[in-house]
Amino acid sequence: MATLIRHTSDPSYLISSLRRGPLHLSHIYHHKLSITRLDRASRHSSTMARTYESALSHLAALQSNRAVTSLFSPPADASVPKRDLNALAIPEMLAWLRRAGLSQDELAANLRCIHVAGTKGKGSVCAYLTALLTRGDEGTRRVAGKVGTYTSPHLVSVRERIAIDGAPISRALFARYFYEVWDACTEAARAELASRPTGEGAEISEEIQGPSTKPFYFRFLTIVALRAFLGEGVRSAVIECGIGGEYDSTNVLPATCVTASVVTQLGIDHVGMLGRTLPEIAWHKAGVCKPGRKCFTRRLEGTGTAEKTAQVLRQRAQEKGATLVEVADKDVEKWGGVKASEKGAAGSLEGEFQKYNQALAVGAAREHLHVLASEYPSERMLGADVTAPEKLEYVPSSFTSALQYARLRGRCETREDEHAPITWLIDGAHTAESLTEVARWFCNKTSQAAHKGNPILLFNQQDRDAAELVSGLLEDLKANAPGPTGAPSFAHAIFSRNDLRPRESGEPERDLSVQNAAAEALRANNGITSTSIRDNVADAVAEARTLATRDSDGDRTTVLVTGSLHLVGAVLRTLEPDAED
Repeated sequence: MATLIRHTSDPSYLISSLRRGPLHLSHIYHHKLSITRLDRASRHSSTMARTYESALSHLAALQSNRAVTSLFSPPADASVPKRDLNALAIPEMLAWLRRAGLSQDELAANLRCIHVAGTKGKGSVCAYLTALLTRGDEGTRRVAGKVGTYTSPHLVSVRERIAIDGAPISRALFARYFYEVWDACTEAARAELASRPTGEGAEISEEIQGPSTKPFYFRFLTIVALRAFLGEGVRSAVIECGIGGEYDSTNVLPATCVTASVVTQLGIDHVGMLGRTLPEIAWHKAGVCKPGRKCFTRRLEGTGTAEKTAQVLRQRAQEKGATLVEVADKDVEKWGGVKASEKGAAGSLEGEFQKYNQALAVGAAREHLHVLASEYPSERMLGADVTAPEKLEYVPSSFTSALQYARLRGRCETREDEHAPITWLIDGAHTAESLTEVARWFCNKTSQAAHKGNPILLFNQQDRDAAELVSGLLEDLKANAPGPTGAPSFAHAIFSRNDLRPRESGEPERDLSVQNAAAEALRANNGITSTSIRDNVADAVAEARTLATRDSDGDRTTVLVTGSLHLVGAVLRTLEPDAED
C-alpha cells in the first residue's frame, strides 16, 4: 500500500487536511498515513478511457460524505481538544476551486444563483424554482436563460444532482466535466511535486493520479456542477446546500453571484456539525444570506424556541447586510398554493404542506428575475412576473402553471406497479417532523376511493433511531386519520436494509439489529400487523408484490415506502431495472 508522508505534529490536522482539504505536497515528510480508499483503477487513471463508467469508478474512490461528517463526532478521549473543522471548510473549498481551475471572479461574471438552505423542503423548493424558471412565460425564459440545478442526494443516478433546464446532464457531459476537474486537480498536485528537489516525494508520484489529491465526494461534485454550468452557458443556477449554509461547500459562491436566497423549514439534524438546538442550526443555515440581497423564509410564530430561532435569522440577515423576507403562514393559507399536475407524472410534488415551499420559491424566483432584468435590460420582457407586488394573491398565471409541473423523485411520489396490483406511495422522509407530513399525505391518499384494503409498510432508517421513528409514524397516522374509522391499519410491515441486492456467496451476514428493533416497536404499538425482516430491497419489493397479488381480490394494494432516501433510491432502482445510471 502506498503511503503519504506529511509534515505536521498534529494527527487530527493530518487526517482532516487529507480528507477535507488540498494535499500540499511541499509539506511532505515526518508522518505516514495509509490511503485506505485508494481504488486500484484510479492508480492508472491517465491510461483509462474517459468514459462515464470509469468516472463512476473514480467517484466511488473518493472520501465519502459520511466519513467526513464522522470527523465531527466528539473525540473518544475527552482530554483531546476538538478542532473547529467548520472554520477550515470555506478556505479549503476555495483552495480546491483554484486547483480545479476555477475562480470566484469567473463564477461572478457568468452565473446568477438562487442559494437554498434549510432542513426540510430544500429539494422541493429547488424543484419549484427550476420549474418557475424553465416553464414560465417567454419573457421569463428569455431573461432566465439556460437554467442549471445542483441538488443532493441522488436516488438512482448521480447525474440527477446536476441538471440543465430541468433534465439531468447526459452521461457524456458528466464524464467530460468530471475528468476536467479530476485532471485539473491531478495536474495541480503534479506541479507542486515538480517544484520539490529532484527525487523528493517520488514514492507518491503514482498516487497523484488517484483520489488522495482530490476533494471529498460532495466537494468534488460541487466543483463538477459549477464547471458544467460554466461550460454549458448556464445563466441562472439553483444551488442547494449540502449541510448547513455558512460552511457548506456551495457557499464559495461570491456575493455578486447570488440574486436571492432561501432558508426552508428548520429541524434538528447533523447536530455534530450544526448544533443541537434550532437557534444554533438557524445560525448556520442563514449563512446563505448575502449583502444587498433578499433571503426568503417561513415566518416562525410563537414564543420560546420559535421566537429565539426567528431572532437568530433576523440578526444574521442584518449582520450579512441582507433583507429577510418572512412569509407568513396565514398569507400562504389564504393563497392556497397550487396542486400538482393531474397528469400524475413520476415525481409530481403532492402534499398540502408543499404550498409553503411554493410560496418561498415564488418569492425567490421573482427576486431573481428582477435582478437579472436589471442586468439585461434589452431582454426585459417579463411583465407581471417581475413588476407585480410580492403578495401571493398577485402570483401570475404563468407561475401557477409552472408550479404544477415541478418534479422531485422520492418525495410524496405516487407510482403504479406494472408487475403487481400495487400503488406505491414513496417518500424519503427520515426525521420525526418530515414523517409527520408523510402521515398526513398518506392518510389523505388512502382515504380516496381508489385505495382500498389494508396497506403494507416498507420502512428503514439506518442512521437514526428507527424504532422511535416508526413509533412516531404510527402515532401520526392515528392523529391524522380522517373521520371516525381511525388510522389505516397496515396488513403487513417489511423492515429492510438499504442494500439493493441479496448477499453474494461467501459474503458475511448483514446486521439486522436496526430492522429487528423497528419491527419490535411496531408490534408493541400495533399487535395486529405482521412483520418480516429483509436484508435487501430486491427481496423486500418481491415480498410486497407477492402479498399484494395474493390478497388483491381485484383491488390494488397501497405500499408506503418511507424512512430513508437511501431506501427510496434502492426501491426506485428495483422498480426501474432498465433505468439508466
